[in-house]
Amino acid sequence: MKNKKTKKIKANSNINKQDLKQTKNSAKLVLFVFGIGPIIGLTIFLYSKGFFNSPNM
Repeated sequence: MKNKKTKKIKANSNINKQDLKQTKNSAKLVLFVFGIGPIIGLTIFLYSKGFFNSPNM
């Protein structure tokens, strides 16, 4: 049985500027959806249930 020599695949460490920009935009979108999104959703939900209305005396 012959041992085949495998070539090591060299990963390209240079990231294109467009890929980096897309990564930053994706990160901003994820942070907005999972960070700000629930806060806005909770506020709308509480407002619809009358949480922010002043109680009647």
